[in-house]
Amino acid sequence: MSEKIELSIVMPCLNEAETLEICIRKAQSFLIKNHVRGEIIIADNGSTDGSQNIANLLNAQIVTILEKGYGSALRGGIKAASGKYIIMADADDSYDFESLLPFLTTLRSGSDFVIGNRFKGGIEKGAMPFLHKYLGNPVLSFLGRLFFRIEIGDFHCGLRGFSKEAYLKMNLKTTGMEFASEMIVKSKLNNLSMVEVPTKLHQDGRTRPPHLNTWRDGWRHLRFLLLYSPTWLFLIPGITLMVLGFCVSVLLIIQPVIIKHIMLDIHTLLYSSSMILIGFQFFVFYALTKIYAVENGLLPKSNRYNKLFKYLNLETGLIIGGVFLIIGITLSFYGFSIWKDTHFGNLNPSQTFRIIIPAVFTILFGMQIIFFSLFFSILGLKNNPN
Repeated sequence: MSEKIELSIVMPCLNEAETLEICIRKAQSFLIKNHVRGEIIIADNGSTDGSQNIANLLNAQIVTILEKGYGSALRGGIKAASGKYIIMADADDSYDFESLLPFLTTLRSGSDFVIGNRFKGGIEKGAMPFLHKYLGNPVLSFLGRLFFRIEIGDFHCGLRGFSKEAYLKMNLKTTGMEFASEMIVKSKLNNLSMVEVPTKLHQDGRTRPPHLNTWRDGWRHLRFLLLYSPTWLFLIPGITLMVLGFCVSVLLIIQPVIIKHIMLDIHTLLYSSSMILIGFQFFVFYALTKIYAVENGLLPKSNRYNKLFKYLNLETGLIIGGVFLIIGITLSFYGFSIWKDTHFGNLNPSQTFRIIIPAVFTILFGMQIIFFSLFFSILGLKNNPN
């Protein structure tokens, strides 16, 4: 019997007694009117207002989810789903469960993932808070498109559908509100086809405040996007710092730089060389974050990832780090010889520090490269069994 179910409608539920009945009845009406063999699953996350009784009376399937969180509830409900396709939405009556046909039709046509776009379908007055409508959602959606090159206009629409097969490929991990962002990002990373459907957002029917916390959950979404995009979080800032620090340092090693009445000298050189070291630390964190995410199933493996261990290996790191060490030690001896020529007396700081700062920098940089290469090679042992 379960194999014949085409559609599972999953609703996360935490004290939704005010609106749960109308949502279930609308979902049942959709299934009947459109001759869809389906099921309605209520993923209950610990309701204490009698929501379970309402679902029982309406013959909806209840799945009790002990682990708290929006993502946990949905993961539990989807796991219990028997349908070939799954459509999920909140049980607060903000989405019309009688208008699911565009989603199901798109899934039937072969799309892996379908998401609503409330900005195209319309937002009823009072249905979305001002900050969500004009700041939170647009900004987070823009960052998602920028970081992951995803052409989705509304990252946080709660009405979405997907095939069970596509869901299993996503391998979702998060338990909170960021589950919505993870679903889109993982769909992109796994090359699943995504389609938007205009969707109208209605004012929900609850009298209590929503579970969504504007700043806390907004930060969780932003944090997730950053952590899943180490390129933007670490690599690009790291390269920027290293290039900028290198250019400024080279200029200052040659001679002081005067801009109008401001002289940039050895003190600025100290900061610019530090920028290179900090930039390299960003790069190290990029590589380590990438490895951790891939090896723990948070990100899929790619050809680029496999090439990391081909070019970034112990031998290459030891050679490059050793070259920097030699340069640093050579400069140090040169600086020492200058000091010796003065019979270890006073030195001209502006001249001497143009040698000493690069000497100290190259020694530190060389040691960082060597240590990073050693650790990186340990992480890459199972990727390079030969």
